[in-house]
Amino acid sequence: MKREQLIQNIEKLKHIMPSYVLEYYQSKLTIPYSLNTLYEYLKEYERFFSWLVDSGVADVDKITDVSLSVLENLTKRDLESFILYLRERPRLNTRSTRYGVSQTTINRTLSALSSLYKYLTEEVENEDGEPYFYRNVMKKVQTKKKSETLASRAENIKGKLFLGDETQGFLDYIDNEYEKTLSNRARSSFFKNKERDLAIIALILASGIRLSEAVNVDLRDLNLITMVVEVTRKGGKRDAVPYAPFAKTYFERYLEVRSQRYKTTAKDTAFFVTLYRDVPSRIDPSSVEKLVAKYSQAFKVRVTPHKLRHTLATRLYAQTNSQVLVSNQLGHASTQVTDLYTHIINEEQKNALDNLCLLYTSPSPRDMRRYRM
Repeated sequence: MKREQLIQNIEKLKHIMPSYVLEYYQSKLTIPYSLNTLYEYLKEYERFFSWLVDSGVADVDKITDVSLSVLENLTKRDLESFILYLRERPRLNTRSTRYGVSQTTINRTLSALSSLYKYLTEEVENEDGEPYFYRNVMKKVQTKKKSETLASRAENIKGKLFLGDETQGFLDYIDNEYEKTLSNRARSSFFKNKERDLAIIALILASGIRLSEAVNVDLRDLNLITMVVEVTRKGGKRDAVPYAPFAKTYFERYLEVRSQRYKTTAKDTAFFVTLYRDVPSRIDPSSVEKLVAKYSQAFKVRVTPHKLRHTLATRLYAQTNSQVLVSNQLGHASTQVTDLYTHIINEEQKNALDNLCLLYTSPSPRDMRRYRM
């Protein structure tokens, strides 16, 4: 979604929200949360507050009238009813005849509500310097994690990683081979953004930063000499992330054409830009998702930018055998998340052991006679 459209959608949602949700939104902007994250949270709040009104839990006619006291006095049973509603309601905007949203969606909804409740009960201050209320019912609600072992998850994603020579092979394919699959019209469009697209993919493959972090990189954030990119991590923390040397060439090639091709000026601070109606703007995450999907599907298998992040993490762990180093590179708060990569590497080690049998020769006839004796 383009940034302009994203802002328009956010404004529409803000217009129907209670005042305390708008305070929450403003507070998170200062951290800052990304607009994409806040937009997703506002959509979850619209879903939740609409249920409060429609179910009669809140005795009001519209979302804007849902008072703080409704949230303060909401019971665990009320929240469980809401979760059941999510599980049983017909799916919207889909041709599927199945009912209920996925557990992942439910977890995302509860996570958004937990963030709002934490703000209202701990972070906000009224005129007396106190939170709006203290009772946080979300602490009584448990989320069900997806039932899947790390080994199973590793098995599912390893075929979507561009490990070993495939990392450079993927970039080389886009650079030299992809154009051969296109029509003349499509080839012209590809060449307009070729250097930029390669630079985006190279950055994620070389640093493992998140999609949201990549699109928010500014010109001043990327250092070609020290080979470090500064990003804003989750929670608004700034971090300096080293990137692998192979990406530098792609950055330089993109910078050579960026100004003329995208008509940028000094005020266009975004590193990765797009041109729409002759006006440059920061590229949005959905555009990056689409270009990664397009190139990866033509190369091997359709993947997301997050799989490119997994690729870097897996390769880095294979080289260092250090979960701490991988965790720091990815910007994780602990090494628990990086357990996944040990399982992927274990599979790589298994394949290596299987290949060792090729080093052994078949028994000689003399040895075979000895075995028979």
